[in-house]
Amino acid sequence: MGFYKTCRIYTPRFVALISLLLTALMPLAAKNFVVTLDAGHGGHDYGAIGEKTNEKTLTLAVVRKLGRLIEERLDDVDVVYTRDKDVFIPLNERAAIANNAKSDLFISVHINSVDKRNKNRRIIEGCQVYTLGLHKTAENLAVAKRENAVMELEPDHTEKYAGFDPNSLESDIVFELSQNKRLDQSIEFADAVHHELSTTAGRVPKGVRQAGFWVLWATSMPSVLVELDFICNPKSEKFMASDGGQESMVTSLYNAFCAYLNTYGSQVTGRQLPPARAIPVAGKQASQKEAAPVLQAAPAVEENSSADVVQVQKGDDVIPEISSDSDKPVYYVQILASATPLPANSSELKSVKDVEYYRDGGLYKYAVGKASSQSEAKKLLAKIKKTFPQAFIVKMERGRRVDFIKP
Repeated sequence: MGFYKTCRIYTPRFVALISLLLTALMPLAAKNFVVTLDAGHGGHDYGAIGEKTNEKTLTLAVVRKLGRLIEERLDDVDVVYTRDKDVFIPLNERAAIANNAKSDLFISVHINSVDKRNKNRRIIEGCQVYTLGLHKTAENLAVAKRENAVMELEPDHTEKYAGFDPNSLESDIVFELSQNKRLDQSIEFADAVHHELSTTAGRVPKGVRQAGFWVLWATSMPSVLVELDFICNPKSEKFMASDGGQESMVTSLYNAFCAYLNTYGSQVTGRQLPPARAIPVAGKQASQKEAAPVLQAAPAVEENSSADVVQVQKGDDVIPEISSDSDKPVYYVQILASATPLPANSSELKSVKDVEYYRDGGLYKYAVGKASSQSEAKKLLAKIKKTFPQAFIVKMERGRRVDFIKP
């Protein structure tokens, strides 16, 4: 009886201890990095139309090839597709797919175009990469309108997208308030994609920009929307439809992704990842053993520190940073924002004088006015909105934005 009593008393503890030890020795379930690839348009939505092909066909071809390349080369990455065949996927479902998969990066691939009445339609070319934000220019707004217009193909779009108006000041303010840490990472990745498309794929660089795209607004992870080139240009269309052209664009996206993974991958997975290897560019001396570069985040800018003031110059022209030692508020009309400093002679600033900027969310935000009262700022806003329809008033204290002022 003593033996059985001992077993009855100690066996449960012994089993619990063994179970605990076995659990500790078992490898933890590894979390892979998750990237969602979004091929723009699809099904009855053809997107932009070229002479021989269309946007939905080209984006699907590029996304499929990019996904296969990632799956073949990067064991620690899971690829999720919003669509992998020619079907129509509503915009809200595209964002939901990425969110439900707990994606760590969202890449939406598109093809650009301009209105048939544009005299430069057949010669315009180049790549653009967008992150979430204000439209800033009429050109950015036009692109956002074209891509967001897909929601109008859905019979219940007024209910599904209630409250979303990419042309309203309210939505602009929502976009601004959405800019947080993930936007900084989005901009870094966008810069890498833009650089690769221009150097590896030979696309004319047309800039990293911001605009109010639904799929970027609704996703909860770093996100970019890539416009590979202009399908309305026959030369660009031929390039994008060719095997060689698609291979170079896929390589560009892959190399940019490798750079992003090398920078942020281990933070996501919780373990050290092997270096992601970039694909060498044809004609350049590059080794397959070389890892893709690590993205360099923009250095933090201390508020009101004169040592960190960034001055953009052309001759004697300097765009000054907004600064003040006073607690008394001042009011500006914010006209645009940029991922990188704009030159003083930028075409986007040619219609305004006395422009200043402030840093916020990793962006350079440009404003004019310096009014001492809201009423004074509103008078200026009425004039500025003729050129910058998306402009709005911001309240500044000690060089920092503290509030939006609705008209």
